[in-house]
Amino acid sequence: MHCKCNISLGMIPALLAAFVAGGMPAYATHGLSPHSEIISKNSESISESAAEITEANVLSSPMLDEGNSIGNGSGDSGRSLTVGQRGEFTRIADALSAAAYGDTIRIEAGVYREYELLVDRQVTILGIGRPVIDVEHRGEGIRITAENVHVEGLEIRNVPTSHSRDHAAIRFDRASGGKVIDNVLDDTFFGIYLARAHDMEIRGNRLRAYHDREAVSANGIHLWNSNNAVIADNEIIGHRDGIYLEYVQESSITGNKVAENIRYGLHFMFSDDCVYRDNRFEKNGAGVAVMYSRRVKMKHNLFVNNWGASSYGLLLKEITDSEIFENEFSGNTIGIRSEGSDRVKKYRNSFIRNGWAIRIMASSMDNHITENNFIDNAFDVSTNSRRHSRNNFEGNYWDKYSGYDLNGDGFGDVPYRPVRLFSLIVERNPMALMLLRSMFVQILDLTERVMPTITPETLVDEKPLMRKVAL
Repeated sequence: MHCKCNISLGMIPALLAAFVAGGMPAYATHGLSPHSEIISKNSESISESAAEITEANVLSSPMLDEGNSIGNGSGDSGRSLTVGQRGEFTRIADALSAAAYGDTIRIEAGVYREYELLVDRQVTILGIGRPVIDVEHRGEGIRITAENVHVEGLEIRNVPTSHSRDHAAIRFDRASGGKVIDNVLDDTFFGIYLARAHDMEIRGNRLRAYHDREAVSANGIHLWNSNNAVIADNEIIGHRDGIYLEYVQESSITGNKVAENIRYGLHFMFSDDCVYRDNRFEKNGAGVAVMYSRRVKMKHNLFVNNWGASSYGLLLKEITDSEIFENEFSGNTIGIRSEGSDRVKKYRNSFIRNGWAIRIMASSMDNHITENNFIDNAFDVSTNSRRHSRNNFEGNYWDKYSGYDLNGDGFGDVPYRPVRLFSLIVERNPMALMLLRSMFVQILDLTERVMPTITPETLVDEKPLMRKVAL
Protein backbone atom coordinates (compact mmCIF):
# COMPACT_ATOMS: atom_id res chain seq x y z
CA MET A 1 0.00 0.00 0.00
CA HIS A 2 1.40 3.33 -0.97
CA CYS A 3 1.05 6.57 0.97
CA LYS A 4 -0.14 9.52 -1.07
CA CYS A 5 1.68 12.81 -0.25
CA ASN A 6 0.35 16.04 -1.71
CA ILE A 7 3.76 17.89 -2.04
CA SER A 8 4.42 19.80 -5.20
CA LEU A 9 7.88 20.49 -6.60
CA GLY A 10 7.38 24.18 -5.90
CA MET A 11 7.27 23.47 -2.13
CA ILE A 12 10.67 21.72 -2.05
CA PRO A 13 12.89 24.84 -1.70
CA ALA A 14 10.82 26.05 1.28
CA LEU A 15 11.08 22.66 2.98
CA LEU A 16 14.84 22.60 2.41
CA ALA A 17 15.26 26.06 3.86
CA ALA A 18 13.30 25.07 6.97
CA PHE A 19 15.36 21.89 7.30
CA VAL A 20 18.63 23.79 7.08
CA ALA A 21 17.49 26.52 9.49
CA GLY A 22 16.58 23.90 12.04
CA GLY A 23 20.09 22.46 11.99
CA MET A 24 22.02 25.69 12.45
CA PRO A 25 21.90 26.16 16.25
CA ALA A 26 23.35 22.73 16.97
CA TYR A 27 26.45 23.45 14.95
CA ALA A 28 26.81 27.02 16.15
CA THR A 29 27.09 25.88 19.78
CA HIS A 30 30.24 23.97 18.85
CA GLY A 31 31.97 27.07 17.52
CA LEU A 32 31.81 26.11 13.84
CA SER A 33 31.65 28.65 11.07
CA PRO A 34 27.99 29.40 10.15
CA HIS A 35 29.03 29.74 6.52
CA SER A 36 31.31 26.83 5.72
CA GLU A 37 30.70 24.00 8.20
CA ILE A 38 26.91 24.31 8.32
CA ILE A 39 26.46 24.30 4.60
CA SER A 40 28.72 21.33 4.03
CA LYS A 41 27.13 19.19 6.78
CA ASN A 42 23.52 19.99 5.89
CA SER A 43 24.17 19.56 2.18
CA GLU A 44 25.08 15.92 2.91
CA SER A 45 21.74 15.43 4.71
CA ILE A 46 19.90 17.11 1.89
CA SER A 47 21.44 14.82 -0.70
CA GLU A 48 20.38 11.74 1.31
CA SER A 49 16.75 12.80 1.97
CA ALA A 50 15.99 14.44 -1.36
CA ALA A 51 17.86 12.46 -3.96
CA GLU A 52 15.41 13.51 -6.63
CA ILE A 53 16.57 17.14 -6.52
CA THR A 54 19.09 17.90 -9.22
CA GLU A 55 22.40 19.71 -8.75
CA ALA A 56 20.95 22.74 -10.49
CA ASN A 57 18.14 22.97 -7.91
CA VAL A 58 20.59 22.97 -4.99
CA LEU A 59 22.86 25.65 -6.47
CA SER A 60 19.90 27.97 -6.97
CA SER A 61 18.72 27.78 -3.36
CA PRO A 62 18.62 31.01 -1.30
CA MET A 63 21.18 29.66 1.18
CA LEU A 64 23.94 29.60 -1.43
CA ASP A 65 23.04 32.84 -3.16
CA GLU A 66 24.41 34.86 -0.23
CA GLY A 67 28.03 34.38 -1.34
CA ASN A 68 29.08 31.85 1.31
CA SER A 69 32.20 29.79 0.63
CA ILE A 70 32.13 26.01 0.43
CA GLY A 71 35.38 25.00 -1.19
CA ASN A 72 38.14 26.65 0.85
CA GLY A 73 36.79 26.45 4.39
CA SER A 74 38.20 29.90 5.14
CA GLY A 75 35.18 31.47 6.75
CA ASP A 76 34.62 35.22 6.37
CA SER A 77 37.86 35.88 4.48
CA GLY A 78 38.66 39.53 3.90
CA ARG A 79 37.05 40.89 7.07
CA SER A 80 38.47 43.78 9.07
CA LEU A 81 38.89 43.16 12.81
CA THR A 82 39.63 46.11 15.08
CA VAL A 83 41.59 46.00 18.33
CA GLY A 84 41.20 48.95 20.68
CA GLN A 85 38.71 50.85 22.82
CA ARG A 86 36.35 51.29 19.86
CA GLY A 87 36.92 47.86 18.41
CA GLU A 88 35.38 44.48 18.97
CA PHE A 89 38.60 43.25 20.65
CA THR A 90 40.67 44.73 23.46
CA ARG A 91 43.54 42.23 23.14
CA ILE A 92 45.61 41.49 20.04
CA ALA A 93 45.82 37.81 20.95
CA ASP A 94 42.01 37.52 20.87
CA ALA A 95 41.82 39.11 17.43
CA LEU A 96 44.49 36.74 16.12
CA SER A 97 42.55 33.76 17.45
CA ALA A 98 39.32 34.97 15.83
CA ALA A 99 40.87 35.93 12.50
CA ALA A 100 40.41 33.85 9.37
CA TYR A 101 42.50 33.51 6.25
CA GLY A 102 42.84 36.86 4.50
CA ASP A 103 41.53 39.03 7.33
CA THR A 104 42.99 42.41 8.29
CA ILE A 105 43.62 43.16 11.96
CA ARG A 106 43.62 46.90 12.63
CA ILE A 107 45.27 47.84 15.93
CA GLU A 108 44.33 51.29 17.22
CA ALA A 109 46.76 53.57 19.04
CA GLY A 110 47.51 52.60 22.62
CA VAL A 111 49.79 50.37 24.67
CA TYR A 112 49.14 46.61 24.57
CA ARG A 113 51.02 44.60 27.19
CA GLU A 114 51.17 41.29 25.36
CA TYR A 115 53.84 38.83 24.29
CA GLU A 116 54.32 35.52 22.46
CA LEU A 117 51.67 36.50 19.90
CA LEU A 118 51.24 33.66 17.38
CA VAL A 119 50.20 34.35 13.79
CA ASP A 120 49.38 30.97 12.24
CA ARG A 121 47.17 32.08 9.35
CA GLN A 122 47.55 34.57 6.52
CA VAL A 123 46.52 37.99 7.83
CA THR A 124 47.49 41.62 7.53
CA ILE A 125 48.35 43.39 10.79
CA LEU A 126 48.12 47.18 10.54
CA GLY A 127 48.93 49.66 13.27
CA ILE A 128 46.76 52.80 13.27
CA GLY A 129 48.54 55.71 14.95
CA ARG A 130 51.62 53.60 15.89
CA PRO A 131 50.23 51.32 18.64
CA VAL A 132 52.81 49.95 21.09
CA ILE A 133 53.21 46.26 21.93
CA ASP A 134 55.11 46.24 25.21
CA VAL A 135 56.56 42.77 25.74
CA GLU A 136 57.74 43.83 29.22
CA HIS A 137 60.82 41.58 28.97
CA ARG A 138 58.67 38.46 29.23
CA GLY A 139 59.44 36.71 25.93
CA GLU A 140 59.13 37.08 22.19
CA GLY A 141 56.96 39.68 20.49
CA ILE A 142 55.26 38.23 17.39
CA ARG A 143 55.94 34.74 15.99
CA ILE A 144 54.70 34.12 12.44
CA THR A 145 54.30 30.63 11.00
CA ALA A 146 51.93 31.41 8.10
CA GLU A 147 52.72 32.45 4.54
CA ASN A 148 52.24 35.98 3.17
CA VAL A 149 51.74 37.80 6.47
CA HIS A 150 52.04 41.60 6.36
CA VAL A 151 53.04 43.55 9.48
CA GLU A 152 53.03 47.34 9.30
CA GLY A 153 52.90 50.41 11.53
CA LEU A 154 53.65 48.88 14.95
CA GLU A 155 56.04 49.72 17.74
CA ILE A 156 57.37 46.71 19.63
CA ARG A 157 59.52 47.28 22.68
CA ASN A 158 61.30 45.58 25.58
CA VAL A 159 62.21 42.16 24.15
CA PRO A 160 64.48 40.47 26.71
CA THR A 161 68.01 39.17 26.35
CA SER A 162 68.29 35.40 26.62
CA HIS A 163 71.19 32.95 26.47
CA SER A 164 68.91 29.99 25.70
CA ARG A 165 66.31 31.43 23.29
CA ASP A 166 66.63 33.79 20.37
CA HIS A 167 63.89 36.20 21.44
CA ALA A 168 62.86 38.51 18.60
CA ALA A 169 60.42 41.36 18.22
CA ILE A 170 59.14 39.80 14.97
CA ARG A 171 60.06 36.26 13.92
CA PHE A 172 59.14 34.44 10.69
CA ASP A 173 59.58 30.69 11.19
CA ARG A 174 59.41 28.71 7.91
CA ALA A 175 56.93 31.31 6.68
CA SER A 176 57.65 32.92 3.32
CA GLY A 177 56.26 35.81 1.30
CA GLY A 178 55.85 38.17 4.23
CA LYS A 179 56.33 41.93 4.55
CA VAL A 180 57.56 43.94 7.53
CA ILE A 181 57.13 47.62 6.74
CA ASP A 182 57.43 50.88 8.74
CA ASN A 183 57.72 49.42 12.22
CA VAL A 184 59.65 50.73 15.24
CA LEU A 185 61.50 48.10 17.27
CA ASP A 186 62.93 49.59 20.44
CA ASP A 187 65.10 47.91 23.09
CA THR A 188 65.01 44.44 21.56
CA PHE A 189 67.31 41.40 21.59
CA PHE A 190 66.86 40.27 17.98
CA GLY A 191 64.80 42.75 16.00
CA ILE A 192 63.51 40.90 12.91
CA TYR A 193 64.44 37.21 12.62
CA LEU A 194 63.89 35.17 9.46
CA ALA A 195 64.44 31.40 9.57
CA ARG A 196 63.80 29.54 6.31
CA ALA A 197 61.57 32.39 5.21
CA HIS A 198 61.94 33.16 1.50
CA ASP A 199 60.75 36.02 -0.73
CA MET A 200 60.54 38.48 2.15
CA GLU A 201 60.42 42.28 2.14
CA ILE A 202 61.84 44.18 5.14
CA ARG A 203 61.45 47.89 4.41
CA GLY A 204 61.41 51.23 6.20
CA ASN A 205 61.78 49.95 9.77
CA ARG A 206 63.66 51.61 12.65
CA LEU A 207 65.50 49.30 15.03
CA ARG A 208 67.26 50.44 18.21
CA ALA A 209 69.01 48.43 20.91
CA TYR A 210 71.03 49.64 23.90
CA HIS A 211 73.53 46.90 24.72
CA ASP A 212 77.21 47.69 25.07
CA ARG A 213 78.69 44.17 25.01
CA GLU A 214 78.65 41.60 22.24
CA ALA A 215 77.89 38.72 24.64
CA VAL A 216 74.53 40.13 25.69
CA SER A 217 73.39 41.57 22.36
CA ALA A 218 71.90 40.13 19.16
CA ASN A 219 71.37 41.18 15.57
CA GLY A 220 69.00 43.82 14.26
CA ILE A 221 67.85 42.02 11.10
CA HIS A 222 68.85 38.35 11.09
CA LEU A 223 68.42 36.01 8.11
CA TRP A 224 69.20 32.30 8.24
CA ASN A 225 68.65 30.06 5.23
CA SER A 226 66.29 32.60 3.67
CA ASN A 227 66.53 33.43 -0.03
CA ASN A 228 65.29 36.25 -2.28
CA ALA A 229 64.96 38.82 0.49
CA VAL A 230 64.72 42.58 0.02
CA ILE A 231 66.09 44.59 2.96
CA ALA A 232 65.65 48.26 2.15
CA ASP A 233 65.57 51.71 3.77
CA ASN A 234 65.89 50.54 7.38
CA GLU A 235 67.71 52.31 10.22
CA ILE A 236 69.55 49.95 12.57
CA ILE A 237 71.44 51.15 15.65
CA GLY A 238 73.02 49.56 18.71
CA HIS A 239 72.85 45.82 17.97
CA ARG A 240 75.60 43.19 17.77
CA ASP A 241 75.42 43.06 13.95
CA GLY A 242 73.10 45.49 12.23
CA ILE A 243 72.22 43.01 9.46
CA TYR A 244 73.32 39.37 9.51
CA LEU A 245 73.01 36.89 6.63
CA GLU A 246 73.89 33.21 6.83
CA TYR A 247 73.14 30.77 3.99
CA VAL A 248 71.19 33.41 2.11
CA GLN A 249 70.99 33.48 -1.69
CA GLU A 250 70.05 36.12 -4.27
CA SER A 251 69.05 38.88 -1.86
CA SER A 252 69.51 42.66 -1.90
CA ILE A 253 70.39 45.08 0.89
CA THR A 254 69.61 48.60 -0.27
CA GLY A 255 69.42 52.09 1.18
CA ASN A 256 69.90 51.18 4.84
CA LYS A 257 71.54 53.32 7.52
CA VAL A 258 73.49 51.05 9.87
CA ALA A 259 75.33 52.79 12.70
CA GLU A 260 76.92 52.26 16.12
CA ASN A 261 76.55 48.50 16.16
CA ILE A 262 78.94 46.58 18.38
CA ARG A 263 80.50 44.16 15.89
CA TYR A 264 79.57 44.65 12.20
CA GLY A 265 77.14 46.86 10.38
CA LEU A 266 76.55 44.06 7.85
CA HIS A 267 77.78 40.48 8.19
CA PHE A 268 77.68 37.94 5.33
CA MET A 269 78.37 34.24 5.91
CA PHE A 270 78.04 31.61 3.16
CA SER A 271 75.73 33.87 1.14
CA ASP A 272 76.12 33.85 -2.65
CA ASP A 273 74.75 36.02 -5.45
CA CYS A 274 73.73 38.90 -3.19
CA VAL A 275 73.86 42.65 -3.85
CA TYR A 276 74.22 45.47 -1.37
CA ARG A 277 74.14 49.07 -2.55
CA ASP A 278 73.40 52.64 -1.45
CA ASN A 279 73.87 51.82 2.24
CA ARG A 280 75.61 53.90 4.91
CA PHE A 281 77.77 52.04 7.46
CA GLU A 282 78.93 54.45 10.13
CA LYS A 283 80.71 54.13 13.50
CA ASN A 284 80.28 50.38 13.79
CA GLY A 285 82.84 48.08 15.38
CA ALA A 286 83.57 47.28 11.73
CA GLY A 287 81.56 48.29 8.71
CA VAL A 288 80.93 45.13 6.69
CA ALA A 289 82.32 41.58 6.76
CA VAL A 290 81.79 39.36 3.73
CA MET A 291 82.96 35.80 4.41
CA TYR A 292 82.92 32.50 2.56
CA SER A 293 80.71 33.83 -0.23
CA ARG A 294 80.74 34.05 -4.03
CA ARG A 295 79.51 36.50 -6.64
CA VAL A 296 78.71 39.36 -4.27
CA LYS A 297 78.23 42.86 -5.68
CA MET A 298 78.99 45.85 -3.44
CA LYS A 299 78.28 49.27 -4.94
CA HIS A 300 77.42 52.88 -4.05
CA ASN A 301 77.93 52.33 -0.31
CA LEU A 302 79.45 54.70 2.22
CA PHE A 303 81.83 53.24 4.83
CA VAL A 304 82.59 56.03 7.26
CA ASN A 305 84.28 56.36 10.66
CA ASN A 306 84.46 52.67 11.48
CA TRP A 307 87.40 53.30 13.76
CA GLY A 308 89.12 51.13 16.38
CA ALA A 309 91.94 48.70 17.05
CA SER A 310 90.55 46.11 14.61
CA SER A 311 88.01 48.10 12.60
CA TYR A 312 87.49 47.84 8.88
CA GLY A 313 85.29 49.57 6.43
CA LEU A 314 85.08 46.22 4.62
CA LEU A 315 86.55 42.83 5.55
CA LEU A 316 86.82 40.25 2.77
CA LYS A 317 87.56 36.72 3.92
CA GLU A 318 87.51 33.74 1.58
CA ILE A 319 85.28 35.33 -1.06
CA THR A 320 85.60 34.90 -4.82
CA ASP A 321 84.34 36.29 -8.13
CA SER A 322 82.91 39.48 -6.64
CA GLU A 323 82.81 43.20 -7.44
CA ILE A 324 83.37 46.29 -5.28
CA PHE A 325 82.72 49.52 -7.15
CA GLU A 326 81.73 53.17 -6.71
CA ASN A 327 81.93 53.07 -2.91
CA GLU A 328 83.48 55.61 -0.55
CA PHE A 329 85.74 54.55 2.32
CA SER A 330 86.33 57.51 4.60
CA GLY A 331 87.84 57.76 8.09
CA ASN A 332 88.19 54.01 8.74
CA THR A 333 91.08 52.29 10.46
CA ILE A 334 91.31 50.06 7.36
CA GLY A 335 89.29 50.72 4.22
CA ILE A 336 89.41 47.16 2.82
CA ARG A 337 91.14 44.16 4.36
CA SER A 338 91.42 41.17 2.03
CA GLU A 339 92.27 37.67 3.27
CA GLY A 340 92.15 34.61 1.02
CA SER A 341 89.94 36.43 -1.48
CA ASP A 342 90.45 35.75 -5.17
CA ARG A 343 89.21 37.26 -8.42
CA VAL A 344 87.68 40.32 -6.77
CA LYS A 345 87.39 43.48 -8.85
CA LYS A 346 87.76 46.79 -7.00
CA TYR A 347 87.16 49.77 -9.23
CA ARG A 348 85.97 53.39 -9.13
CA ASN A 349 86.09 53.58 -5.33
CA SER A 350 87.40 56.48 -3.22
CA PHE A 351 89.66 55.88 -0.21
CA ILE A 352 89.90 59.09 1.82
CA ARG A 353 91.64 59.71 5.19
CA ASN A 354 91.85 56.08 6.26
CA GLY A 355 94.64 54.55 8.32
CA TRP A 356 95.17 51.92 5.64
CA ALA A 357 93.24 52.22 2.40
CA ILE A 358 93.77 48.57 1.40
CA ARG A 359 95.48 45.77 3.32
CA ILE A 360 95.77 42.87 0.93
CA MET A 361 97.22 39.70 2.39
CA ALA A 362 99.46 37.32 0.41
CA SER A 363 96.67 34.71 0.48
CA SER A 364 94.59 36.90 -1.88
CA MET A 365 95.28 36.44 -5.59
CA ASP A 366 94.07 37.52 -9.02
CA ASN A 367 92.44 40.69 -7.74
CA HIS A 368 92.12 43.65 -10.08
CA ILE A 369 92.31 47.17 -8.58
CA THR A 370 91.75 50.01 -11.05
CA GLU A 371 90.32 53.55 -11.38
CA ASN A 372 90.27 54.17 -7.64
CA ASN A 373 91.12 57.39 -5.79
CA PHE A 374 93.64 57.17 -2.91
CA ILE A 375 93.63 60.46 -1.02
CA ASP A 376 95.21 61.43 2.30
CA ASN A 377 95.57 57.91 3.70
CA ALA A 378 98.37 57.07 6.15
CA PHE A 379 99.10 53.93 4.07
CA ASP A 380 97.59 53.47 0.63
CA VAL A 381 98.40 49.75 0.34
CA SER A 382 100.04 47.28 2.69
CA THR A 383 100.68 43.55 2.67
CA ASN A 384 102.28 40.88 4.85
CA SER A 385 104.68 39.41 2.29
CA ARG A 386 107.23 40.55 -0.25
CA ARG A 387 106.26 37.63 -2.46
CA HIS A 388 102.85 38.92 -3.33
CA SER A 389 101.57 37.37 -6.55
CA ARG A 390 99.05 38.02 -9.27
CA ASN A 391 97.26 41.10 -7.97
CA ASN A 392 96.97 43.86 -10.52
CA PHE A 393 97.04 47.57 -9.62
CA GLU A 394 96.56 49.71 -12.71
CA GLY A 395 95.23 53.14 -13.59
CA ASN A 396 94.55 54.43 -10.05
CA TYR A 397 94.91 57.98 -8.75
CA TRP A 398 97.45 58.34 -5.91
CA ASP A 399 97.73 61.71 -4.19
CA LYS A 400 101.30 60.87 -3.12
CA TYR A 401 102.44 60.24 -6.68
CA SER A 402 105.04 62.77 -7.78
CA GLY A 403 105.68 61.55 -11.32
CA TYR A 404 105.08 63.27 -14.64
CA ASP A 405 103.16 62.79 -17.89
CA LEU A 406 105.27 63.96 -20.81
CA ASN A 407 103.08 62.55 -23.59
CA GLY A 408 99.86 63.94 -22.10
CA ASP A 409 97.87 60.68 -22.15
CA GLY A 410 96.67 61.12 -18.57
CA PHE A 411 98.91 58.38 -17.15
CA GLY A 412 102.16 58.89 -15.29
CA ASP A 413 105.28 57.90 -17.17
CA VAL A 414 106.91 56.53 -14.01
CA PRO A 415 105.32 53.56 -12.18
CA TYR A 416 104.05 54.11 -8.64
CA ARG A 417 104.84 51.79 -5.75
CA PRO A 418 102.04 52.20 -3.20
CA VAL A 419 103.52 49.87 -0.56
CA ARG A 420 105.72 51.86 1.81
CA LEU A 421 108.74 50.21 3.37
CA PHE A 422 107.54 51.41 6.75
CA SER A 423 104.21 49.59 6.27
CA LEU A 424 106.11 46.29 6.11
CA ILE A 425 107.85 47.16 9.36
CA VAL A 426 104.50 47.98 11.01
CA GLU A 427 103.04 44.69 9.72
CA ARG A 428 105.70 42.83 11.68
CA ASN A 429 105.84 45.17 14.67
CA PRO A 430 102.62 47.20 15.18
CA MET A 431 104.19 49.27 17.98
CA ALA A 432 106.41 50.91 15.37
CA LEU A 433 103.35 52.87 14.25
CA MET A 434 104.26 55.48 16.87
CA LEU A 435 107.10 56.57 14.56
CA LEU A 436 104.77 57.27 11.64
CA ARG A 437 105.39 61.06 11.52
CA SER A 438 109.07 60.93 12.42
CA MET A 439 112.03 62.00 10.31
CA PHE A 440 113.29 58.40 10.38
CA VAL A 441 110.24 57.16 8.50
CA GLN A 442 110.49 59.93 5.92
CA ILE A 443 114.10 58.91 5.21
CA LEU A 444 113.02 55.27 4.83
CA ASP A 445 110.33 56.22 2.33
CA LEU A 446 112.71 58.38 0.31
CA THR A 447 115.32 55.63 0.22
CA GLU A 448 112.78 53.06 -0.95
CA ARG A 449 111.55 55.31 -3.75
CA VAL A 450 115.08 55.86 -5.01
CA MET A 451 116.22 52.23 -4.65
CA PRO A 452 113.14 49.94 -4.41
CA THR A 453 114.53 46.65 -3.14
CA ILE A 454 112.21 45.51 -0.35
CA THR A 455 108.63 46.33 -1.31
CA PRO A 456 106.79 43.70 -3.42
CA GLU A 457 107.52 44.01 -7.11
CA THR A 458 104.05 42.79 -8.06
CA LEU A 459 102.28 45.58 -6.13
CA VAL A 460 103.11 48.34 -8.60
CA ASP A 461 100.81 50.61 -10.56
CA GLU A 462 102.44 50.84 -13.98
CA LYS A 463 99.96 53.45 -15.24
CA PRO A 464 99.06 55.80 -12.36
CA LEU A 465 96.44 58.41 -13.18
CA MET A 466 97.42 62.08 -13.11
CA ARG A 467 93.91 63.25 -12.15
CA LYS A 468 91.26 62.02 -9.76
CA VAL A 469 88.58 59.70 -11.05
CA ALA A 470 85.24 61.53 -11.28
CA LEU A 471 82.64 59.52 -9.41
